[in-house]
Amino acid sequence: MISPASPTRDWARTVATDAVRAQAHHLVALSHSLHAEPETAMREHESAAKIALLAEEAGFDVTRGVAGLPTAFVATRGDGELVVALCAEYDALPGIGHACGHNVNGAASVGAALGLAAVAERLGITVKLIGTPAEEDIGGKALLLDAGVFDDVAAAFMVHAAPEDSVGASSLAVGAWDVSYTGRPAHAALAPWEGVNALDAITLAHTAVGLLRQQLPPGTLVHDVVFEAGHAVNVIPATARARYELRARTTEDLARARRRVRACLEAAALATGAELDLTEHGADFADLRQDEFLTAAYTRAARSLGRDPVDRRGEVMASTDMGNVSHVLPALHPTIGYDTEGARHHTAPFARYGNSPGADRAVVDGAIALAHVGVELATDPAQRRRCLDLLAARRPVNGGTSRV
Repeated sequence: MISPASPTRDWARTVATDAVRAQAHHLVALSHSLHAEPETAMREHESAAKIALLAEEAGFDVTRGVAGLPTAFVATRGDGELVVALCAEYDALPGIGHACGHNVNGAASVGAALGLAAVAERLGITVKLIGTPAEEDIGGKALLLDAGVFDDVAAAFMVHAAPEDSVGASSLAVGAWDVSYTGRPAHAALAPWEGVNALDAITLAHTAVGLLRQQLPPGTLVHDVVFEAGHAVNVIPATARARYELRARTTEDLARARRRVRACLEAAALATGAELDLTEHGADFADLRQDEFLTAAYTRAARSLGRDPVDRRGEVMASTDMGNVSHVLPALHPTIGYDTEGARHHTAPFARYGNSPGADRAVVDGAIALAHVGVELATDPAQRRRCLDLLAARRPVNGGTSRV
């Protein structure tokens, strides 16, 4: 077993860093290409193909369309017992492109995978680059997790683009429903009493949820958007469709919020006589639990690159499907910062800085820092053993994955 005091760690850091820097031009080009051609959730065909091809050309074994998701993939190098996963995101937002910086996230994970691949044999690791689609929608990581793609993974890493460097934050659990009300059409002037108004139902639902918000605990949020509520002003609307998204500090709080909001939606159906249909939209995202050792290792790595991440432990970000992964295995999800002149995530101004010099540096620095974390984990006997023991303890039982 490699000792933490061994020169192997310094050697591996140097080799991994050099490997990333040697590919810096390709990594930045990848980030720019993803940024220039944004693709939304489950439509990231070209984005996934660009990353998979780059990995293939670097000697990775690539499997496309894993877990029945056409835009997901797995690329592996090495055959060591310690499997380290790099999660690559690449989906964009409708209408505003890479307004969450996933072009930076994805390119940094690719770079880290390339860096660790250069030392995989010496460190006894397997590098697993996982292409994770639809983080902005149905939760690719959650679906891949449930499909067993992480079953052999001892630890999973990624960085997320942001206006600042930070470590340790949690995130809100989130879940969504597709909501539809079905009523009965009627002439709005001649016989409105013969109709059942689906627009009334969705209006009552929106109002009831609005009144509920006063009684929701801190950190519990509900958002909704209406997609359809009738088509002609002189016809009683027979159909109305919306999406409700709920966020909470924990998965338990999310379950409680679901019960309260569902009651509001059902009450609207009861009051109007419309029929309610609720369909879960994608996977629920769990709250993020970042591993303390991986967080400390990343902090050291970031500082070695001239960055000074803000410690956000005890604070909450938005939401991420990396939360689901973190409930099962040691996970790392810091933010990597660059100047956006005050612009925040999920806005068009933030997207404009995704191919800036600062974002390009974030790609390379993020890749190196993640690679250094992988090196430190692989060369720390106690932490390596901890992750392998956790992996052994959660081996699938009767086809399922046990949580830790």
